[in-house]
Amino acid sequence: MADSDSQPLIRHISDTARLAAMYRALESEHPDALFRDPFARRLAGIRGEQILDATPKRSRHEWAWVTRTYLFDRFITQQIQQGVDLVVNLAAGLDARPYRMPLPQALQWVEIDLPKLIAWKQEMLAGETPVCRLERIGLDLADVEARRRVFDQLGRRGTRALIVTEGILIYLSSEEVASLAQDLARPPAFQRWALDLSSPVLLRMIQKDQLGQQMDRVASPMKFGPPEGPAFFQPHGWRAVDVQALLKAGAQVKRVSLFMRLLAKLPDTERSRRSRPWGGVCLMERA
Repeated sequence: MADSDSQPLIRHISDTARLAAMYRALESEHPDALFRDPFARRLAGIRGEQILDATPKRSRHEWAWVTRTYLFDRFITQQIQQGVDLVVNLAAGLDARPYRMPLPQALQWVEIDLPKLIAWKQEMLAGETPVCRLERIGLDLADVEARRRVFDQLGRRGTRALIVTEGILIYLSSEEVASLAQDLARPPAFQRWALDLSSPVLLRMIQKDQLGQQMDRVASPMKFGPPEGPAFFQPHGWRAVDVQALLKAGAQVKRVSLFMRLLAKLPDTERSRRSRPWGGVCLMERA
């Protein structure tokens, strides 16, 4: 999978999944790793390594990618312990949780993503056995009618489902996120939703860095950083039950610098989230 030097490394929104996989691979190689993902480097492929190598100041950003994964892992584990029998991972990317996490054998896990990415993932993981009952669905989530049909079908397969959207909402407009939230609130079995969120200040910072500029060039700009924070979802059928700030969690697990650890001691309030470069992972329940 060699690439021409004349072509940009980030060519499509799905290429960010390769970068995320590389950060998981790096974390997995630490002696005190927060998680182990033995499949991450394989899934990222050569281009994933190239994208990481071309990322300036990559070590400055590594903590945020790693902490986000760690927090999603925690929410998923917690919700399964509380009775979730179906996990639906939207825009699943190159995530390998059904292979790497200690999940119940009877758990249903459904991954939804673009057909080409699903095909690549199945090829790379051929011969590997997932821990739980895994199904993959090739679907463009921008196709509203198609996703509603799929959501309705999945809603009949479990009694208590957890939806996972890791790293995707930021690429949607507020209107698109609201529409998705409303569609996810339709099936009664969809009880919980784990998502990541950025403040308007953090969104503007990300838009100006190299990754943000590259996403602009491939017509996938980063757009979603609601000033309301998690409260954005309340009119659309969801309310926050647990909000974890990335910086505070990163400090707790010792993945940030001393200076950042000092910043993490500042109060984390709704007001501060609007005025600071704040990012977090939220667990939502039906409103």
